[in-house]
Amino acid sequence: MDREIRFFEVGPRDGLQNEATIVDPGDRVTMIEGLVDAGVTDIEIGSFVHPSWVPQMEGTEQVARMLDRRDGVRYWALVPNLKGLKRALAVDIEHVAVFMSATESHNQKNLNRSLDESLEALEETIRQARGEVKAIRAYISTAFGCPFEGKVDFDRVLKIGDRLLDMGADHLSLGDTIGVGSPPAIRQGCRKALDRFGVEKVALHLHDTQGLAVANTLVAYEQGVRLFDGAVGGMGGCPYAPGAAGNVASEDLVNLFEQLGAASGLDIDRLCEVTRWLHEDLGFSMGSRYFAYWRAAQGGEQ
Repeated sequence: MDREIRFFEVGPRDGLQNEATIVDPGDRVTMIEGLVDAGVTDIEIGSFVHPSWVPQMEGTEQVARMLDRRDGVRYWALVPNLKGLKRALAVDIEHVAVFMSATESHNQKNLNRSLDESLEALEETIRQARGEVKAIRAYISTAFGCPFEGKVDFDRVLKIGDRLLDMGADHLSLGDTIGVGSPPAIRQGCRKALDRFGVEKVALHLHDTQGLAVANTLVAYEQGVRLFDGAVGGMGGCPYAPGAAGNVASEDLVNLFEQLGAASGLDIDRLCEVTRWLHEDLGFSMGSRYFAYWRAAQGGEQ
């Protein structure tokens, strides 16, 4: 199938990292392989951060070693610094993501660094990664609103994006980390980002705090965005962003794309099977609206 949408599944990393329950590596592998069975070809398997920061991500090396990697699937991992990059390379991760915030306050909470210090550190990490991996994505968190500073100057987001792409990042994932972005703000920001960087360089990473993530996806799609992040079941949040709800659910995004006639290459029923396993076998609460509809249609509880 020709895919109009390039979809990034972040559930095994961003989805699990804010859950109280710590999932063992074997179950994380089951989750990842179920998502690949559903047609996911870009998937974050975890992050190489110190477990004192994010204990839910401990054991990512084991996950990487246990995976039955399939042709045509890009297995991504988040790396916070050079040490994290070396850990990722040691288990043959070929697609890495780096990250920073668009505001000083959130960057200090998340990374204990100023924006300038983060850019300096990322320059060295990206430089070393460039010769070792196939692709680098760069997350810019709090691009549409900050839990500590409120409204964000989007021109600052664009300037940070310029720096990260100049360093060697392949594309940017712009994060509505606390889910405060409105359709007009998302429309305006995406238009500016697409005009500045081009369609191949701009991904959107939405959280559903106000129930607007699907609406925001629609306006972004109408502006021309074709790279979208989602987390199966609507899991997740940011441990350093008070009030952040889960990511937009993968199933809700795929349902929207199907309604629009936009090919994503994903099997929505198989996505829902993974969500059902996470809910029934591992005990997670699911925020996916489509999953609730699908489960009721299957004869499950609403």
